[in-house]
Amino acid sequence: METINTGITAFGMSGQVFHAPFISTNPHFKLCKILERNKELSKERYPNAIIVRSFDELVHDPELELIIINTPDSTHYKYARQALEAGKNIIVEKPFTSTVEQGEKLIALAKDRGLMLSVYQNRRWDGDYLTVKEILSKGLLGRLVEFESTFARYRNFIKPDTWKETGKSGGGLTYNLGSHLIDQAIQLFGMPEAIYAEIDTIRTNGKVDDYFLIHFIRPLLAPEVKVTLKASYLMREAEPRFTLHGTLGSYVKYGVDNQEAALMNGTLPNQLHWGEEKPKEWGLLHTEMNGIEVRKKYPSIPGNYGGFYENIYEHLRLGEPLKTDARDILNVIKVIEACYESQTKEQTVYLFRNEDMV
Repeated sequence: METINTGITAFGMSGQVFHAPFISTNPHFKLCKILERNKELSKERYPNAIIVRSFDELVHDPELELIIINTPDSTHYKYARQALEAGKNIIVEKPFTSTVEQGEKLIALAKDRGLMLSVYQNRRWDGDYLTVKEILSKGLLGRLVEFESTFARYRNFIKPDTWKETGKSGGGLTYNLGSHLIDQAIQLFGMPEAIYAEIDTIRTNGKVDDYFLIHFIRPLLAPEVKVTLKASYLMREAEPRFTLHGTLGSYVKYGVDNQEAALMNGTLPNQLHWGEEKPKEWGLLHTEMNGIEVRKKYPSIPGNYGGFYENIYEHLRLGEPLKTDARDILNVIKVIEACYESQTKEQTVYLFRNEDMV
């Protein structure tokens, strides 16, 4: 079956770590062109890919079927619109857009042109998240009552020369890591009826938000679950990545999915044992089974970001449903906007009323 000719819009950390390795190792794709405005960083690793110097060279190439929009946050809407207008299927890095209005316009344009519009929510394929899904699907904790999801980072200085720290092209922790935590929570529990959020800049001389605490109030699929999402750049001693409590027991998981670290070290995702964790890294399950108390390590499901691109292939070539359709992921931006409104007004912000959804 014909390969999917693909172009990447930038070759910074995102292009080098999250996209090129998976496109180049998946036989259903061909990495044809990489946009590098001044450098040639991709030449050594991907010598068969042509380096181009402008976005126009990507969107006006009739051979390209798929374009990855992985530029700074504030440019997502502009470049995605250009690519769709040129007839290209696209994947947009998270966060999808800066505003709900922008997202709605892109979704309408993609529908009108009959094109794929996907958002790179790769952490749906994190091993720890997949393990949480399995534990919940098996009912190992009884009725879930509390769910905490935390990204702990430690960088007590302002990294120079990066748009993510200046705020000029987007950035900020809520749009960055918040996009992942919010997306995972929505996948598990549905949209919240309301949001209460604290967003702050806690590092000295910081220019963007580097802390958030978000409460999902009465999520649609599990109104009784207390859902808390948190991230900070001043957590030298990490909190658990996931903490779940139910009527029968608890699950606590430290550490983050190891795929990003492996990719940063240059490991390709076609290696044996990709995404697997060592038993000492597994989370702790403390619960009750058949009336007997059990406290043990629970095996982590291997992570697999390659599943994202495999689904893109299945959608474009086999007509399978798109798991990362922008129409659904727009809800992430709706929640982020509500978080900022909650912070500004210092009050709970309602997205809908549960009784209206019955």
